[in-house]
Amino acid sequence: MVCLGNICRSPMAHVVLEDRLAEAGLDDRVVVHSSGTGDWHVGRPMDQRAAAVLTDAGYDASRHRARQYDESWMDAHDLVLAMDHDNLADLGGRSTRVALFRDFDPEDAGEDVPDPYYGGSDGFASVLAMVERTSDALVAELSDLLRD
Repeated sequence: MVCLGNICRSPMAHVVLEDRLAEAGLDDRVVVHSSGTGDWHVGRPMDQRAAAVLTDAGYDASRHRARQYDESWMDAHDLVLAMDHDNLADLGGRSTRVALFRDFDPEDAGEDVPDPYYGGSDGFASVLAMVERTSDALVAELSDLLRD
């Protein structure tokens, strides 16, 4: 999961997707990482508003520390999901292993996950709803792909 600073959208997606993978019994087969294209938040925890929305919804947001995406990671990951079209462009565009996170969204496929950073708490709640339904759809696809 890749966004701009790795303190809002991508860590929210990271936390939710890990939770959904554990519920589906796939957490031993799928590893999730998140990062940002920028370096200004490296080492910092998740934005307090993002963490609060996750915590209120029953997720553990405490372990996250922001990281910057490194091009060398492309070879280590089967799929890299950008939170918006700008992040996608920073990653070099679509490929067989690079896509938008919301390409898997059953309601608005191909749309951006809007950056809630400069808005109020409602924006974080809206992002969480997008992330939850998209993560559910992504886990369903992964379940089909990883069946023994």
